[in-house]
Amino acid sequence: MTVRVVLADDQPLVRAALEMVIAETSDLEVVGEAANGAEAVRLTEELHADVVVMDIRMPGMDGIEATRLVTAGPGDARVVVLTTFDDDDYVYAALRAGASGFLVKDMALDDILAAIRVVAAGDALIAPSVTRRLIAEFAEFAGRREPASGASASSAARIGGITDREREILTLVGRGLSNTEIAAELVISMATVKTYVTRLLSKLGARDRVQLVILAYETGLVTLPS
Repeated sequence: MTVRVVLADDQPLVRAALEMVIAETSDLEVVGEAANGAEAVRLTEELHADVVVMDIRMPGMDGIEATRLVTAGPGDARVVVLTTFDDDDYVYAALRAGASGFLVKDMALDDILAAIRVVAAGDALIAPSVTRRLIAEFAEFAGRREPASGASASSAARIGGITDREREILTLVGRGLSNTEIAAELVISMATVKTYVTRLLSKLGARDRVQLVILAYETGLVTLPS
């Protein structure tokens, strides 16, 4: 099945470069291009897009608000944020808005194509070069929030029904470990780790691994080192 992609970026050259490389694939198709968030939301719904490659800074409606509207919309479209990673707070906001992936604009185009496929398949992906930094910076950002916030209380209630082992897995996911690293840490098989992660996604109503990371920090399972 062909993955239907909407490109949302206010720089025509960026859209043109992505459209050119996507056109050479057999499993991806650009069905629309948007120069701002409002256009991205409209095209995603009208064209039944599967994935939106979303810039953050755009005129009018920015990529964060557009991501929130796309992921809350009637379809199943998923969002990959494309960023220069200069403004971390924008990235955190996009996480909460429901983005499933974060890519850096200087990544190889083939890597961006691979990321679109991963997200379309229902997984989450963060550019390897920024994964650990993103998690560390997110923790610092989360630490500046009021500890008794409604979001924190709600998150704590959500993890109340998970088992001790699931809590352990969630903590390691929150620390940024891959499934392979979790398997090595706990001396269990990769298949077992995948089963636990899938179960956590279902029990916690999380869209993907990124949202599990957010929950781990909001509930205090993972904190900043002192």
